[in-house]
Amino acid sequence: MSGLLDFLKDFRWLLDLLDIALVAYIIYRIILLIKWTRAVQMLLGLAVILIVYVISQATGLYTLRWLLDNFLSSIILVIIVIFQSDIRRALMHVGRNPFFADLSYREETEVMEELVRASVNMANKRIGALIVIERETGLKDFLEVGVEIDAKVSSDLIASIFLPYSPIHDGALVIQQGRLKRAGCFLPLTQNPNVSKALGTRHRAAIGLTELVDAVAIVVSEETGKISVVVGGRITRDLDSTTLKRVLKRLLEPRPAKKKST
Repeated sequence: MSGLLDFLKDFRWLLDLLDIALVAYIIYRIILLIKWTRAVQMLLGLAVILIVYVISQATGLYTLRWLLDNFLSSIILVIIVIFQSDIRRALMHVGRNPFFADLSYREETEVMEELVRASVNMANKRIGALIVIERETGLKDFLEVGVEIDAKVSSDLIASIFLPYSPIHDGALVIQQGRLKRAGCFLPLTQNPNVSKALGTRHRAAIGLTELVDAVAIVVSEETGKISVVVGGRITRDLDSTTLKRVLKRLLEPRPAKKKST
């Protein structure tokens, strides 16, 4: 035992380095989790409060410091209440596989080809559509309403779901782990006042969802026949088949096939 303790003392710097690396990784994952969400604005608000607290201490504003002392004494509870939904999603999806985790490179390519084909076909026929592709953050909270499908991604099936006489054409189609999971889902609309008033409900729902999670949304406009991609609450409009495929490949990050060793 003493030999082990001496060994750890000799290599204490390695443990310190590991400690720093783990903390840095945790901070990095937290930043990725809240990136492009409302949590960023909340954190900025907390940062402002901390700055005001430091200023009140330096300038002798005793009443203000007393108020902030009482507020900051329960800061952990405040953070838990404010970020409860983000914390819940993070705990539910720790170690979650990425979108294409269980698919081969050929299957990855086929899924994206079907998505592009379906989007272009519906755009040409002026069929409105909203397709949501789950990435690392799960969409379970948004799947309570909708019809379960659990089918292979097919352009024909996608088009049939969004036909005007389909009972579930108004909702969103959700893709998880490379499969069509649920259709007719209701998504939260964006509350951003800067969003163009020319955008319809589908676009606003796509923006609203991607403000909360890291999903990718494809929107086909029924009025204009234009294709858009929304991620992180930001919309890229008027995409053709080539651009749409390139954008999806960049966002979904398909991996090249590994060569078998001989």
